[in-house]
Amino acid sequence: MDKGDDIALNFGEEDELDRRQKFKHPLAVFFHMFFRSAAIVLYFMCDFFIDSFVTSFVMIVIMLSMDFWTVKNVTGRLLVGLRWWNYVDDDGKSNWVYEARKGAHKKKVTVVEARIFWLSLVACEIIWIFLIFSTLLRLRFAWLMIVLVGTAMNGANLYGYIKCKYGANKKLSTVATGFLGKQLWTSMLSMGKSETQNQTQQ
Repeated sequence: MDKGDDIALNFGEEDELDRRQKFKHPLAVFFHMFFRSAAIVLYFMCDFFIDSFVTSFVMIVIMLSMDFWTVKNVTGRLLVGLRWWNYVDDDGKSNWVYEARKGAHKKKVTVVEARIFWLSLVACEIIWIFLIFSTLLRLRFAWLMIVLVGTAMNGANLYGYIKCKYGANKKLSTVATGFLGKQLWTSMLSMGKSETQNQTQQ
């Protein structure tokens, strides 16, 4: 991987996706889902099985930390060919690097693994954000710290991998606009083709 290069891998690129094999990295997929699911399940079940808030807090944060490390350092690289990281240069400046496999190092990504990776990142972030409002409405302020940690950790990985995917120098607003525009253009083309076929048949 080359440092600082823009991402080349996009959602749905047919030449990047291997549709012949569902799972190339089943163990990575398992742990990608296990730690994040365990953190959410523990959050909901701690009230029933654990009396100590401190114990609940520690267990959930451990699961969140293991999930953050696994997604950042292992599953992102294996499941979608992306990696983001940070280093401090000699001047003490913090630098963020967003990478994707390219050229000779590029390997095909399976459809199922890529979907599991992205859907779980997005779905878990939505769940943690929902839990922020739920915690505030139920006046469970002691649990708010746990929810904020979950939102921040999962959100950091989501943000990092979106930057990897679309390029380190692009703003997320530009990415969203471009994606929606592409989807709209595709829909218009498909509608135009349908109308042309109907007119031909008539």
